[in-house]
Amino acid sequence: MKLRFLGKNSTVGDCPTLYATDRDTYLVQGWKIFANDLLMQLDVREGQTAVEVPTELFEFLKEDGLTAGEFKRLDDPIMILTPGGTYVVQGAEVTDPEALSQVEIPDYESVVEVPKAAITALLEEPRGADLQRQAQPAL
Repeated sequence: MKLRFLGKNSTVGDCPTLYATDRDTYLVQGWKIFANDLLMQLDVREGQTAVEVPTELFEFLKEDGLTAGEFKRLDDPIMILTPGGTYVVQGAEVTDPEALSQVEIPDYESVVEVPKAAITALLEEPRGADLQRQAQPAL
């Protein structure tokens, strides 16, 4: 898998990063989720994982020719908008050695692969009822 860097949220090497691939997908590098209140809201299937990233990370979609802006709805693969203003992104856990050799991943981060078509669909106006899923604040 070949990657094209789109952007990241700081100048430090280990931070949420967005890549385009040669497979019509995006790789989203973000923080592993350890908070039980978030984990309980997810249905993570086998072979998948979820990461947390700042909402601003997706402004870098413009580097791939997409309209950068806010998502019009939340749906697979962007599962939750947290009270802290971050997204929880769920997708196939990246295990491809070629792809992993092109990124720096600290122990507290992981990388998920999500279809470009799924991300593009979230930028469009919703059709019908839009049930946004927001994280419930911890009690």
